[in-house]
Amino acid sequence: MKTDMKTSLASAGLVLAIGVLSATAAAQRATSPFPQSPSESASSSSDSGNGAADYVVGAQDILKIIVFDEPTMSGTYRVDSDGGFQYPMLGRVIVAGRSVRNIEQLLKTKLEDGYIRTAQVAVDVDQFRSRSIFVVGEVRSPGKYPMTGQMSLIEALAAAGSTTPTASSEILILRPRDPVAVQPLTPDQVDQTNVHHINLADLQLGRLSENITLMEGDTIFVPKAEKFFMTGQIRNPGAYTYERGLTVLQAISLAGGLTEKGSNRRLKVIRTVNGKKTEQGINLNDAVQPGDTVVIPQRLL
Repeated sequence: MKTDMKTSLASAGLVLAIGVLSATAAAQRATSPFPQSPSESASSSSDSGNGAADYVVGAQDILKIIVFDEPTMSGTYRVDSDGGFQYPMLGRVIVAGRSVRNIEQLLKTKLEDGYIRTAQVAVDVDQFRSRSIFVVGEVRSPGKYPMTGQMSLIEALAAAGSTTPTASSEILILRPRDPVAVQPLTPDQVDQTNVHHINLADLQLGRLSENITLMEGDTIFVPKAEKFFMTGQIRNPGAYTYERGLTVLQAISLAGGLTEKGSNRRLKVIRTVNGKKTEQGINLNDAVQPGDTVVIPQRLL
């Protein structure tokens, strides 16, 4: 019961952190920790500027078009499945496969051909609907999500409804080596992906260095929390959520400490090795492993 309450509080803390960090994400973006290829670097630098000028527009992208001193020609337009949209006076304009800069020039040329003497046109991508990321695992609404601008990890988790109470304390960001992924990746596809580990506690503490900027095709994988068990002369025996690097001493503290009869010597652990359960000695500074049962003995005297 106490463990479930701790897990629920941790999940609630992440929801609160998502709300706070989402509000600041637009003002402060973290640099992606992944090594970038030259094409990715070019894409990132163009996207970070006004208008993402070199971004190639696709179906479902939403464009914001401003024609200076011409409010009736300005507005927001969704690119339909045929690659075009209906524009005042010009009718159907096909833009899919063109860069933002090229679309600006296209509209300028068309408008100056009998409509506006000197057209000043600015095109921005309001929503990158043709680019997607995947959020899978222990989240409330797993699935494929369109990227909106420079989308951060926190924004993606918020879009998926946050993590569930059964989520692990560690998130994996799987970045495909090929620039475009049509389906989510899994951690075992090591030959196809770069993997980055994110600690949920760091996000809860508001460490924006962990709130990385996502790229097209990324998969956010939230695994189910692994458990370990405490038994014997411990104040709160039961199942606890495993965290990477957790020591036996820390596990004892997490379980409320030893009882009056408990001893921190002659500790045992029941651990599965090569598919078989074994019992072996363990020290206070040794790391706990997923599935371990740590046995706290009674004092001899």
